[in-house]
Amino acid sequence: MPTRRQIHEARIRRRSAAVAAASSLAVLAAIVLLVPLAPGWPAVKKSFANGEVFAKTFPGLLDAFLLDIAIFAWSAPLIFAAGLIVALMRDARAPALYPLRLLGIVYTDVFRGVPVILVIYLVGFGVPGLGMPRPWNSPYLWGTVALVLTYAAYVAEVFRTGIESIHQSQRAAALSLGLSESDTMRYVILPQAIRRVVPANMNLFIALQKDVALLSFIGPVEIFRQAGVYKSLLANFTPYVGAALIFLAVTIPATRYADHLMAKQLRARS
Repeated sequence: MPTRRQIHEARIRRRSAAVAAASSLAVLAAIVLLVPLAPGWPAVKKSFANGEVFAKTFPGLLDAFLLDIAIFAWSAPLIFAAGLIVALMRDARAPALYPLRLLGIVYTDVFRGVPVILVIYLVGFGVPGLGMPRPWNSPYLWGTVALVLTYAAYVAEVFRTGIESIHQSQRAAALSLGLSESDTMRYVILPQAIRRVVPANMNLFIALQKDVALLSFIGPVEIFRQAGVYKSLLANFTPYVGAALIFLAVTIPATRYADHLMAKQLRARS
């Protein structure tokens, strides 16, 4: 039998859900009813919500999005590995390893401080400008390198936060049992740290999926570049709306999953 408190809390949750649903429907109805009354709505609708253009270009946008997925698929594991290595460099405690720690600090400071689009331009145009033969001048290769360099710095900081969240008593206990520093990190600290930072890293990889579109500035014909091609051919912005919907179809479920993982962690700690 539920207690009186549980019954009261359930009643409050139902009431809050009803109020939230009603207010959301009211806002949605206001948007649907009021926006078409604006003087410029017919022109905006023709330029940004043209059903004929949408139907004509959407299949091509989906095909181009496969390239975005491919770039993400081979970039994500590289970012994970590079970020973990940099985090371990920053956690190095032996005096002889201080140069590695310093290198990790400089790396994260530099690549977290420079906008990703600038890194893409500098790497994507600068390195092929050295005159290397194919495939070493490929924009796909150097665009991937730019993404890995940038996102690995953020992932490294997330991993470092996870490592530092493990209480020092666990490290001391493992060392007192005879484990070496490397074994303590491998078997005691890292497994817990990686589990703790999964939601934060999920959010970074969601951002990565969107930033793959920035590679279009150095050549790859992915969904953003393809939408631009259609816009130029048809003199209409609807392809950009189609591209946005495709991104939303991927990022919204991933975001909700990241929120679910974070809520699950909070419940486990409470």
